[in-house]
Order: sequence, then structure tokens, then C-alpha cells
Amino acid sequence: MNEPRQFPGMRISTNAVLVVAIILFAAATCFFCSQSLHAQDQKVVWTSQEKPIFEQIRTLRQLPDDTRARVTKDLALQIRRWPASENKVQLAIDLASLSTEGDFGRDTLQEVATTLAGALREHPVPREQGGPAAPYMELAELVRYEHVQASLDGPQFAAATAKFEADDQSRQYVDFTLSDLQGKSWTLRELQGKVALVNFWATWCPPCRKEMPDLQALYDQFKGQGFVVLAISDEDESKVRPFIADKNITYPVLLDPEGKVGTLFQIGGIPKSFVYDRTGKLVAQSIDMRTRKQFLEMLSQAGLR
Repeated sequence: MNEPRQFPGMRISTNAVLVVAIILFAAATCFFCSQSLHAQDQKVVWTSQEKPIFEQIRTLRQLPDDTRARVTKDLALQIRRWPASENKVQLAIDLASLSTEGDFGRDTLQEVATTLAGALREHPVPREQGGPAAPYMELAELVRYEHVQASLDGPQFAAATAKFEADDQSRQYVDFTLSDLQGKSWTLRELQGKVALVNFWATWCPPCRKEMPDLQALYDQFKGQGFVVLAISDEDESKVRPFIADKNITYPVLLDPEGKVGTLFQIGGIPKSFVYDRTGKLVAQSIDMRTRKQFLEMLSQAGLR
């Protein structure tokens, strides 16, 4: 995790140095575990109108997916109708940061992105030290990776878009070597001829845990066709090994305790997945949890069907 930001809706970093702090936070609040520190830690004072929305966002993960999609869309529309304010931007980014945890429909994502863009037009957020403010990064990520539409002029949104373009270029050529829990060494660029899905995850991350059964099922389905999952965690082996055994995960789980590979991939939060085809080309990626259907769509771009 980077230093806390004014608008902390960005996703949690996988930097191993602050894993302990992340776990303590998750134990205390545990509802934005794949996201960054929530607004409540910033001592936000909610109005009587805003507080119910804040509470609904907190509990989105407790809802069934079909209900969650409807509630997310309704919340986006409610927030959009409010007057411009810093709190409006905060709620819009908090909702956006949860809207990509699965498949809640293109219409839902579009409403969320439209609400966030509108909130930023009404109440621009100052640039942060070192780059664009978190809400602009969140919106640019939605546009680039979830393929929604958003119109927002200004240098911060342009800079956020340029950063993701540069990140994608670097991921196209990245390479690494890590060992799995059995001691076997894996090098990404030596997997040409196979389809490789690189997945960044952690035991404390609810969306990571939710997508693991689908990853396992797809690994079982396609491993005979040269499909490899490389699941990378920056946690200690003592946490990862019993967790993997309990979940009956058989695909390779790699340890990156210093977070060096996460840094190579420019990972700002988890879960994230990257699919490389048999020529080693990056053909698909996700910015958050994926369903089995969504993973299948990613794998189809590498020729697996």
C-alpha cells in the first residue's frame, strides 16, 4: 500500500512491507479488502442523506450477485442526483471500486462510470504528489479495462490514461522466475507454447478467495491443452501453504515475498489476472475478480475454448 491518499478508493497495493498493516485493517473493517483504505478512516462526516448510501456500499459484498448488480446501479443513480461535493466524489469512487468484483452487467458499470465522471466534473480533485488523484485513476481504469464510456477533460484523466497504456506496454515484455510451494521453478518466458494465466492474490482478500474455485475448475478443464495458472502471493509461506491445502488448490502457487514481481506488473491491487497466449503475447487482463464466464472470455482470446 502506498501512503494514504485524500481519496483512498484505489485498490490496496500488494507491497509486502505493509502486509501486516493491511491485515489489521481487514480484521477491523474488512469490506474493501481488495481496495484501499476506506473513507471512514478519513473521518468523513456524512449527511443524513449520505450515511445510508455509505452503509449500503459497505454491505454490497454480502448480497447475492444479481441483487448486488441492481443495488449498485441504483446507488450510482442516487449519488448522481446529489449536489456537487467532496463526499459525493468519495461515495462515487467507493462504489466504483467495488463494481468490478465480478460480472454485474455492462449497464451497471456504465452507470457507475458516468456517476464518477460527473462527480469529478462538478468537484475536481487536486492532483496528488507523484501523479493523478485516485478518482481519476479509477475512472481511467474503468474506461480502459472494462470498456465503458466516460467523457472527462483535463490533464489528470489524460495522465491516468497514459499511465495505464505505459503499464500495459511493460507487461507485454515482463519476465520473472519464482518457485511454487513444491519448490519447482517457473519462468514466464519459458512457457511459450502454453497459455499462461498469471494471477495476483492473497489469503486475506475476499474477491481473490471467491474466484479461486473457478480458476481451479478451468485449470482442471484446460491443463491437458497446455494451460498453466501461476498464482502469485506476496505473503509468507506459513500463511499460504495451509490455506491452499484447505481449499484443495492444485494449480501452481508461487511465492513473491518481497513483492518484486508485483512491482514488475505495476500491481496496484488484487486480484488481477493476465493471460499470455502460446507465443507469449499478453492478450487479456482483468482489474478485479472474474467469474468463470469472464475467465473463459479471457482464455478464448488465447485460443482456449
